[in-house]
Amino acid sequence: MEYTHHYDSPIGGITMASDGEALIGLWFDGQKYFADVLDTEYEEKTLPIFKLTDRWLDIYFSGKDPDFTPPLNMKTTAFRKRVWEIMLTIPFGKTMTYGEIATVIAKERGLSQMSAQAVGGAVGHNSISLIIPCHRVVGTNGSLTGYAGGINKKVQLLQLEKSDMSRFFIPPKEPHILL
Repeated sequence: MEYTHHYDSPIGGITMASDGEALIGLWFDGQKYFADVLDTEYEEKTLPIFKLTDRWLDIYFSGKDPDFTPPLNMKTTAFRKRVWEIMLTIPFGKTMTYGEIATVIAKERGLSQMSAQAVGGAVGHNSISLIIPCHRVVGTNGSLTGYAGGINKKVQLLQLEKSDMSRFFIPPKEPHILL
């Protein structure tokens, strides 16, 4: 059986999910891939893992770096899990590029290179947002792209962490082609 719990953050509602012991999901309500790892049958329940995650979120949204990580169960492929593990190493207030993550994985696998787009797919399907900080992954040129919760939330989270926002930009949407 899986369980859910709701948290009201300053930037929107958050739904989290657990297998009873560890966190398996944390999503901004309505985000892309919302509840993608959650079974169709689940129960809303108060569990120790949810209380611990609520505490983590309270600390985080107060603008501080929580000094612990709740137990996580990453329900995903081996490749995505490795990308998510790398994201867990990105310090509070810092960022890493898709290309930097691809370089780490390529070196680990003895490859000359790895697709940054493949890394982008793994980052975008992160089921445990915030705690696995996909909002800290940016384009090589400083572009703020690819956040399932929306670019506005990504900006708010980076500002909350006091990241140097002067290095980033939001790329314009594709121009409409008139026929």
